[in-house]
Order: sequence, then structure tokens, then C-alpha cells
Amino acid sequence: MTKNVIKENPKSEVKPPQRKSGGNSITRGLGSFFTGAFLSKERAINTLPFIFFLTIIALCYIANGFYAESLIRKENKFTAQLKELHSEFIISKSELSDLSKQSEVAKLVDTLGIKESIEPPRKILVHSQTPIKN
Repeated sequence: MTKNVIKENPKSEVKPPQRKSGGNSITRGLGSFFTGAFLSKERAINTLPFIFFLTIIALCYIANGFYAESLIRKENKFTAQLKELHSEFIISKSELSDLSKQSEVAKLVDTLGIKESIEPPRKILVHSQTPIKN
């Protein structure tokens, strides 16, 4: 049989303690974002098409918002114009109804020397023996 032998642990080399760059993971992540170091990693390079896609969608969303606001401004402008034209129409219609009254027409025509007829209109009847051809 063999004899039990005490093994001595080899002296391990003492490594100097490594400093973490920045502190916790949030601070390190923000630091790599602001310095641009995250772009050099392979994982970031693989996700660039998706990031570009999200950027394009965000730009389209912003452009759509501006377009909607411009349409709303145009609609408000046209609504104001429509209200103005409607009020102008009502005023013109009331003036026309006032001017087309018999008394107003008689006053306007009297300045031309034409007077209102006192006799009522009469029917003219024609009795003809010949038939009317169409």
C-alpha cells in the first residue's frame, strides 16, 4: 500500500485587484453609449439593421404628426372661410329679398318715369278656326 503524503499547495501568484470601469452596469452602459464603444462590439453590429429600421419608423411617425397638424390648420382656415362666405350669402339674400319687394321695385322704377299700373292684368283670348300645327 501506499503511504499518505501531505500535498503542499503551490504558491499562487497574487494578482493585483482589477478595477471595474465605472461602477455598476448602468453606469458602464451609459459610459459605453456616450463614448461610442458599444458600436465596436459584434452584437451591436448585428443589430444595426434593426436600429436603422426603428429610426426610419420614428422619422415617419414624426413626419406624420407634422402632416396631420398642417391638415388641421388647413381645415380650420377653410372652416373660417366657409363661415364668412355663409354669412355673406345670408346678408346678400336678405338684401335681395328687400329689393325685390313690390314697394321697393316701384320706388326704383319711379325714378325712370315708369309708374305702377293701377288696372289689373287681363287675359287675352284668341278664338281661331284654324288648327295650330306643331
